[in-house]
Amino acid sequence: MVLAQLKADITAARLADVTLPQGAAWANDARAQALARVRQMGLPTKRDEYWKYTDPASLTVADAPQAALFDAGQTPLFADIDRLRIVFVDGVFDAEASDDLALEGVEIERLSDAMSKDIHWVKDTYGVLEARGQDPVHRPLAALNTAMATDGVVIRATAKVAKPISLVYLHNDVASDAVLHNVVKVDAGAEVTLLENGPAAARFSKSLEVDVADGGAFHHVRTQGRDHERRAVTHCFARIGAQSTFKSFTLTFNGVLTRNECVLDIVGDEATAHVAGACVGDGKDFHHDDTVFITHDAVNCESRQVFKKVLRNGATGVFQGKILVKAGAQKTDGYQISQSLLLDEDSQFLAKPELEIYADDVACSHGSTSGAIDEDALFYLRSRGVPVIEATNLLTLSFLAEALDEIADDALAEALRDRLEGWLSRHS
Repeated sequence: MVLAQLKADITAARLADVTLPQGAAWANDARAQALARVRQMGLPTKRDEYWKYTDPASLTVADAPQAALFDAGQTPLFADIDRLRIVFVDGVFDAEASDDLALEGVEIERLSDAMSKDIHWVKDTYGVLEARGQDPVHRPLAALNTAMATDGVVIRATAKVAKPISLVYLHNDVASDAVLHNVVKVDAGAEVTLLENGPAAARFSKSLEVDVADGGAFHHVRTQGRDHERRAVTHCFARIGAQSTFKSFTLTFNGVLTRNECVLDIVGDEATAHVAGACVGDGKDFHHDDTVFITHDAVNCESRQVFKKVLRNGATGVFQGKILVKAGAQKTDGYQISQSLLLDEDSQFLAKPELEIYADDVACSHGSTSGAIDEDALFYLRSRGVPVIEATNLLTLSFLAEALDEIADDALAEALRDRLEGWLSRHS
């Protein structure tokens, strides 16, 4: 009763001044239904099962905590890659900084434009996958995003898209509170790569809904970093059809609080779903949480979860991952690994791996480990003249390699390795 009242009070305070954006009738209905889900579920507290390792208080208060701007003086990520750039500044689309949205094999629109139309394909996806993802675990911050989002992009791939679509999130206001919602539909046999990078805002809420039709392929690579004081909660919901591919990788630096949730629903036979992440955290104010839920509801499908975290100076890392294999989802191959490299005794890694299996012909495994630098490997490198700092960095990169190997595009993987090396050098 006490917890229910606490959730009700937090929810009421957060929604007191909320006015829903207006658009076409179906869009208004989708937002109203999402808001109703928030009221019914209540916003999370640290006493919720899937929030016991992460305090959501700064994500649920009405006024966003401020975050000082930070300029690392680096070349923008993916600058050397041929891509279509779409820029948002503190959560608002910047047409002048963005490229022309016309690209062969894909239709791209601003979310606000799509949701003002009476007839649009996004009607069958916006908020639909998020609503499906609320069972069996409530994700009220995702529903709040669906209700409140006014900007983002909707992307429909109708063929194999020649170059990646790059979403760049810039942060210019210390008090910005950005809410973005992106929707991607991959038609049968089509293929698209989505890139995301940038600090985005002082507080950032972002949802991504992805519907991959039979034989389609969706590749997703993103980085979260730069601003040391930023807070972010992101959600990815995907429906994955027969013989299709879904691959997502996230690299995270810096930040006070980052919570990334990924909910994948494999509904077609012989599909593949990989979700991976790497993070490097420095300092007691760094808290990074990956929460993943993959449901197998089809035959002969494969899923992989590979998460690596490097933590030091009191940093905290969290991993919560679940594989649910429904009855009839025979020949499922599910793999889950979460590991942390703790570079001091003050840092901590909190893990909750889960398997729930209702089919008998499956191969599912999970493992979670924490440890320090391998002293034998460090001694080997030092005995051959490698300085201790450089040797530590080499072993750290080796530890993260399995997660980076999940990136299908070699050029993208190399760009992230270079950025990792630079971060480690600056923080040595």
